[in-house]
Amino acid sequence: MEIKAIKTRIFQENEDLLSFIFKYVKNLKESSVLVVTSKIVALSEGRTVEYQNEKQKIKLIKQESDFAFKTKIVWLSVKDGMVLANAGIDESNAKGKLILLPKDSFKSAEILRKKIMKKFHLKNLGILITDSRLMPLRAGVVGVALGYAGFGGIKNYIGKKDIFGRVFKMSKTDIADSLATSAVLCMGEGKEQQPLAMITNAPIIFKKRVDKKELIIDLKEDIYAPLFYNLNKIKL
Repeated sequence: MEIKAIKTRIFQENEDLLSFIFKYVKNLKESSVLVVTSKIVALSEGRTVEYQNEKQKIKLIKQESDFAFKTKIVWLSVKDGMVLANAGIDESNAKGKLILLPKDSFKSAEILRKKIMKKFHLKNLGILITDSRLMPLRAGVVGVALGYAGFGGIKNYIGKKDIFGRVFKMSKTDIADSLATSAVLCMGEGKEQQPLAMITNAPIIFKKRVDKKELIIDLKEDIYAPLFYNLNKIKL
């Protein structure tokens, strides 16, 4: 698998995203994945709010979340089946504005996929919209797939055998977030100014329709749930 981050100029609010992409992506190989950071998708959708004060920001976090509670440093929130800090609302590189997440990243990814496939006459193309998130008990951010189109986001090993013939009962590979983390590593989190990336030769299965809920797991089935329930009893 190869990842090539693409350096661009600064994307402007309400700018046409497709025109911007075509300015910097002159050629796409068949069966490749185009990665787009969620920030420029959100900017293209006008998903910004002028920052007024912390009270206003907290109100926005609650509005954008399915569930949110305050911690020492951030608001931990659940949004679209993911745990995110501050509902993904970003202040970095935003010129005094708050940038919200795209309204529907899966829908945005599918729209981009169809139009870009037509432009480059492709049969198979993946689109991946990324953001970054923190992992429990780990320093530093990793990438996360907010939405994707054109490929399966999960590989299921349940019912298959390992090299010694033992049948898997639980194992699945989170393809979408794995690709997102790899891409975000190359694109950077600071002033790299690389909001796009191309992934080629990825070990994925291309498909026309994706299940946007395939990565979501019920809290009752989440192996970390007991840890969070009893975290106040654990000395770190």
